Amino acid sequence: MLKSRLAAALFCTVSLFCAHFASAEGVFPDRTITLVVPFSPGGGHDFVARMIASKLGSELHQSVIVLNKPGADAMIGAQYVAQSPADGYTVLIGSPAENVAAPFIYKHMQYDPETALAPVTLAGESPIALIANPAAPVSTMEELIAYAKKNPGKLSYATPGIGSSHDLAVRWIEELAGIKLQDIPYKGASDATVSAVGGQTPLASVGMAPVMPLWKDGKVKVIAIMNGKKPDWLPNVATASQVPELSQVDIEQWMGVFVPAKTSADRIEKLNAGITAVLKRPDVRAALIAQGVDPVGNSTSDFAKFLANERVKYATIVKKSKVPMR
Repeated sequence: MLKSRLAAALFCTVSLFCAHFASAEGVFPDRTITLVVPFSPGGGHDFVARMIASKLGSELHQSVIVLNKPGADAMIGAQYVAQSPADGYTVLIGSPAENVAAPFIYKHMQYDPETALAPVTLAGESPIALIANPAAPVSTMEELIAYAKKNPGKLSYATPGIGSSHDLAVRWIEELAGIKLQDIPYKGASDATVSAVGGQTPLASVGMAPVMPLWKDGKVKVIAIMNGKKPDWLPNVATASQVPELSQVDIEQWMGVFVPAKTSADRIEKLNAGITAVLKRPDVRAALIAQGVDPVGNSTSDFAKFLANERVKYATIVKKSKVPMR
């Protein structure tokens, strides 16, 4: 009888210990989360990442930091996340460049974005703006096309990198309008924007996020945005598609949240819930829109469907833009 009682007591103790251990193992997050931005500081992705990081800590009750890993047209940062432990602590704030465009441009990649990265949520969307230094000889898309036809290859434009949505947008315009511009790639939108502001290049194709304050201060001209339909908060900006020969142009930048592919569904769900809660905050929405970013924050399944459509879209855009395989 005594042996039975001791065995029962031991069983209960072991069961309680195991339950406690399993519960402790399942706690997420229990340490710092890192948001990886595959571009240099100061661009739209960096701004969105830092906005999310500043609020996500209170949602998940854990610290959140931002790590910039630019280079190789954003693929260095994406590869870093793809090859990180699949535990939910290393998160990519990604773009179309390294997630949907790169497979159609690069023959040899160190990761497959479709299989190595798992979608969490679409954080935001931002118009791509073709901007010009105030001293540039063009102020509208019509003027740009006319000038470029008379002076082929003499107008240069800065981009956040070859194969970025910004780069592809201008290449698409070149193909449709029958013009030739000179592409100058940088490691991020902020660097490309600085190039146009400083006059190193007369033009830059970047997201609206780094452009908004400069445009408001008259330090750059916005020639056009690449959306097929302009956002309500940009009523006085032309779209490239308003020019008859550019009617097909409809492309924008986006900020997507990804984790390594084998991250558990419950951790992805927790990250999704925390990030979407942040993006629904009125102060966050107002701050993002003021910087040229439309906040989204959708479900993981909806983001996955969005990515599938984007892959089809970018396959066509890359082909139309005649970007050479690298």
